[in-house]
Amino acid sequence: MSDDLRTLLTLAVVFVPLSLLSIGGGASLLADMEHQSVAVQGWTTPREFADLFAISRAAPGPGSMLSALIGWQAAGWVALYLPSSLLAYGAARLWGRWRGSAWHCAVERGLAPIAAGLIVSGGIAVLRVSSGGGGVWVAAGVGTVLLLRWPRLHPLALFVAGGALSGLTALW
Repeated sequence: MSDDLRTLLTLAVVFVPLSLLSIGGGASLLADMEHQSVAVQGWTTPREFADLFAISRAAPGPGSMLSALIGWQAAGWVALYLPSSLLAYGAARLWGRWRGSAWHCAVERGLAPIAAGLIVSGGIAVLRVSSGGGGVWVAAGVGTVLLLRWPRLHPLALFVAGGALSGLTALW
């Protein structure tokens, strides 16, 4: 078995269970993805993980882009598209079939607090490996408070404010 195929299978063994347990989307998996990618499998360094995370957030597309980028880093182009596309397609078709039913609504309401906790833990994992220092933590805290106060705030305003804060921190 070639090294690329072995790596692709390992990616599947690691990310498929995470995807199946993804309550709240890709952001809820960040802490586990970082741990597996950096500490366990060694596919990325902490800095590379932070860079791939930044690319996944800056690029248009789904939040699951990070797993595709990690797959690309570890095993090349095949791992970039095939596994996540097949899984997302199958899950969306199955979940959409039951939309509106009583159990579907109950599951969504019941999993919302779990999803929120997983997303927060993912954000903390990314902040820990970030090289931005205290300014990144301050920007994340301020952004969180602003979004809690004004949930319809346009993300571009937060990007501009975060960039300005980062620039001021670098000058200081």
